[in-house]
Amino acid sequence: MRSIRAEDYQNVPRRVAVMPKTFAAGSRTGRHFHPRAQLLYATAGLMMATAQDGTWVVPEGHALWIPPRLPHAVVMHGAVSMCSAYLAADAVSGFPTRAQVIAVSPLLAAALAALTGEPVLYDEAGRGGHLAALVLDEIARAPETPLTLPLPDDLRLRRVCVGLIDDPASPLDLDAWAWQAGLSRRTLTRGFRQETGLSLGEWRARARVIRAMALAADGQAPRQVAAAVGYRSVQALRARMDRVMPAARPAAD
Repeated sequence: MRSIRAEDYQNVPRRVAVMPKTFAAGSRTGRHFHPRAQLLYATAGLMMATAQDGTWVVPEGHALWIPPRLPHAVVMHGAVSMCSAYLAADAVSGFPTRAQVIAVSPLLAAALAALTGEPVLYDEAGRGGHLAALVLDEIARAPETPLTLPLPDDLRLRRVCVGLIDDPASPLDLDAWAWQAGLSRRTLTRGFRQETGLSLGEWRARARVIRAMALAADGQAPRQVAAAVGYRSVQALRARMDRVMPAARPAAD
């Protein structure tokens, strides 16, 4: 029987080791890291992961690329089925050095599913080895999605981000957040763009959409979700989702 303990896959003498697992709604992993890189693929449900440099939402059909040894924690919104692929460091030397959410192609999904049917110590010259090579190729070419909230290093800017994450419906405007952070409006807007690549308004809109996806996955009604993230109507939230990240749209239905 295939193990469901991540530590059992860190020293497997294969480039790719896959572990399917299910979690009940509300489950949490706690902060941890893996010696190997990890592809955390959501086959059903929605996960939210956090690390020092960002927050990521991983809905069904997407995966979180996690570089080796990156401390992170994961929360399950709704019942979750996942497939984790643990990748040897020498197989991912040219891969991204920061975490990111990628869209999972039908080919990658099929290859991961097929590899779970192979022995953990699959024949590297046979079907298992070919599937592992295909998994690596598909990860390397997968497009990044905007399902991330990059966090700035500056503690004053990070205080603003934490405030928006804790209360996405907050009515505070740019000037009010600048005052809260002890910064001028110009310093806040400039620093925010430099450190996150987004304006404060863009970051806030993304934070609201990501929280809305998590609330919807938890089973909250669309009107409750919209109100909780600061929108007066479900239609307004849907319009924002379409602008921020089209992939998020179904969560508001």
